[in-house]
Amino acid sequence: MYKLLFLILGFLFFGSPTEVFAQKKVPILVYHSIAQFTGHGQKELYVTPENFEMQVGYLRDHGYTLLTFEQWQNIDLVKKPIFLTFDDGYKNNLNVFKVFQKLQTNQFKPAGTFFIISDFIGRTNRLSSDDLKSLSKSGLISIQSHTATHPDLTETENLDSELRDSKRKLEKIIGKQVIAISYPYGNVNSRVVTETKKYYLFGLTTTPGPYIKQGIENEDYLLPRTYIKYSTKLNDFAKIVK
Repeated sequence: MYKLLFLILGFLFFGSPTEVFAQKKVPILVYHSIAQFTGHGQKELYVTPENFEMQVGYLRDHGYTLLTFEQWQNIDLVKKPIFLTFDDGYKNNLNVFKVFQKLQTNQFKPAGTFFIISDFIGRTNRLSSDDLKSLSKSGLISIQSHTATHPDLTETENLDSELRDSKRKLEKIIGKQVIAISYPYGNVNSRVVTETKKYYLFGLTTTPGPYIKQGIENEDYLLPRTYIKYSTKLNDFAKIVK
């Protein structure tokens, strides 16, 4: 009898057990090239600027808050947090900035994270140091690390240079702390996590699915991300971020 009464009172004051214990789902999306596909590279790693604009517009119109990893603590302070990440530092990621500028309003401030391969900066199809400086100063783009040369870290002996040197080079360019890294190919193991923790606060994989806080060991170094691809339609996008 007392047990039944306790359950009834708990439901009235706190809601159903599902509501009480449900964890917030935080989508972390990963993009690569934001450009028209012209036949070079993997088509699915492209998203056209038009489709990307529709996706960001969807987030704006449905009350999402776009965060960067410097704002990680805000996950529990906003209703619909989401992270947009972009790997490899392609020059065409300037289209991200253009879309953000176009869709920005007083109520909606888009933001994204560019994960940069530090030794590739300034190559023909990559962002330059000047690009990174101006993007970082805009307040719309966070510059973070994608290692120095983009190796599979689980097969790399000298992790120190890949993790430390990339961080230092990027920090020197933008004049800000670099606190997050995306693992090349999404590959990570316990050794990589141990070394990553020496320099970064966050490590990102390509394990699909939203982030749901579980309180497990090294959780912030095993963050999942979901690919947004060339073939991702707007209705598919809506299901991914839901």
